[in-house]
Amino acid sequence: MTYDTTLVLGATGKTGRRVAARLRLRGTPVRTASRSSQTRFDWSDPAGWDAALDGVAAVYLVPPTVPGPVHEFVAKAEAAGVQRLALLSGRGADTWGDSDFGLDMRSAEDAVRGSALEWTILRACNFNQNFDEDLHHAPLLAGQLALPIGDVTEPFIDIEDVADVAAAVLSEAGRHAGRIYELTGPRALTYGEAVESIARASGRPLTYRQLSPAEYVARLVDQGLGEDDAHHIAAMFALLERGLVSTTTEDVATVLGRAPRTFEDYVVRAAAAGAWRA
Repeated sequence: MTYDTTLVLGATGKTGRRVAARLRLRGTPVRTASRSSQTRFDWSDPAGWDAALDGVAAVYLVPPTVPGPVHEFVAKAEAAGVQRLALLSGRGADTWGDSDFGLDMRSAEDAVRGSALEWTILRACNFNQNFDEDLHHAPLLAGQLALPIGDVTEPFIDIEDVADVAAAVLSEAGRHAGRIYELTGPRALTYGEAVESIARASGRPLTYRQLSPAEYVARLVDQGLGEDDAHHIAAMFALLERGLVSTTTEDVATVLGRAPRTFEDYVVRAAAAGAWRA
């Protein structure tokens, strides 16, 4: 059997759909898998994993939101003849200590690092695109982003850079084996500075306000999020407040040979596309 296909899990998600497009552009045979794809993949249904893994040489893996399943998946991948695996994780995962945040990602990292596969871990900061595709978008459309974090900075990364790195890692056999890349943007900003940049580029009077963790959880629950999920997100901000992931790295340049995209470049692109149009 010829193993030349790359399996992209979470193929309808923010990173998965971008990684798949880049791999296709490189001429790589791609199999996209998710609960709604032609190749169906569900972390709660291991019986369907073998079909997704058949003939696969490499896997792009976004872990499930619960700890555990990646261990069984990696074992099936090894048995199926998979050679390489790139795992998306969170920046500084080995510094999170006893926090309840990220147990899913840390479990996935343990599974990958304990395998016989040629693995690479991509630990990314919070994405720029959280401001226009995810958690922060609706509050900005309403005019104010309120979070339980003050003046601690974060080097937000453009998701396009994450996808570029993932596609390179999956395509360049041997070069990235056993590496953990901490992926950041080129400079760190506070959330207030990020909102100010978006306000200027969009021409809208947007503001940033600090909340207590309890206020933030209550607000998320009022917006329809489950209480467990709300506490999970608040735990992430508690980690960020420690300042453990406030510094930039050179890992994007190490993989791609160029600097990461700036936050300002992202804001201009998103504003021109009408992301924050009232």
